[in-house]
Amino acid sequence: MTERVWNIVVDSFPKILLPGLTMTIPLTVISFAIAMVIAVAVAMVQFAKVPVLRQICRFYIWVIRGTPLLVQLYVIFYGLPKLGVILDPFPSAIIVFSINEGAYCAETMRAALESVPAGQMEAGYCVGMNYLQIMRRIVLPQAFRTAFPPLSNSLISMVKDTSLAANITVMEMFMATQRIVARTYEPLVLYMEVGLIYLLFCTVLTWVQRAGEKRLNASGYRKE
Repeated sequence: MTERVWNIVVDSFPKILLPGLTMTIPLTVISFAIAMVIAVAVAMVQFAKVPVLRQICRFYIWVIRGTPLLVQLYVIFYGLPKLGVILDPFPSAIIVFSINEGAYCAETMRAALESVPAGQMEAGYCVGMNYLQIMRRIVLPQAFRTAFPPLSNSLISMVKDTSLAANITVMEMFMATQRIVARTYEPLVLYMEVGLIYLLFCTVLTWVQRAGEKRLNASGYRKE
């Protein structure tokens, strides 16, 4: 690696990392938090088998999982202005990532809810709880323990998917890298550099996931 290329790498590192900390991470955290609210609501509707709402939820999951995330971004950011709805890039990205991730996490949560033995519901009714109390105190805690690993994987995937937000002019890490590449003409080392930063973020989340799984397993063991 020549001295010029090395200097570019060193100089660009904070310029790439800063958008990661101020844009990529907030975009991921906010979107995933909203996605979890959507996922739990959709999963509970399906679990309760509410006739009309269940069909609406299935349609939502079918459409979102059957269309590319990039297309969804373009529809919201570039398509809605044709209808008079104009959104800034960051809110547009949050809306799309939340709705998209919510559909996938809803299926994870639905499977986790269905894995809880039916006897748990019956036991709750026997002690005088209503449906919502049973879900909140008995079913959901067990379902979240089951769903924690796949939900953590979804969060890690979302960190990488935020790079697509560059297509709607969100100044996150990948777009910051593209601008540096356009100025320095060093695509190989710079794209490798941003890839390593994404890897760093995902590695930290993987450590958090493992720590969370160990804690959940330990608490589950104590209860048994």
